[in-house]
Amino acid sequence: MQLVQLLAKPLWLSSLINKLKVPSDKAVELIVDNKSAIDLAYNPVSHGRNKHINTKFHFLRDQVSKCRIKLRHCRSEVQLVDIMTKSLKAERFKESRKLLNVVCL
Repeated sequence: MQLVQLLAKPLWLSSLINKLKVPSDKAVELIVDNKSAIDLAYNPVSHGRNKHINTKFHFLRDQVSKCRIKLRHCRSEVQLVDIMTKSLKAERFKESRKLLNVVCL
């Protein structure tokens, strides 16, 4: 799951901030376009479809339950990071580029 892979850097930065003795009690907020991943992270009820869940998911649930991570939903249409991670149709690419204030010279 890509969501779990995204957790490594923000959690590392959060621990670095704590080691530098900078007061920070805010949770790391991840904006995700996968509602089922968010539901799975916040609701630890075991479902038949996910009984063979990977260890990474348990780590995600643990971080959410400790309030170190906060997940927020974002529609796929406005997910700006897609321009860096996926091949997009020309129209969606141009729209994302415009939202990022990138101009063609």
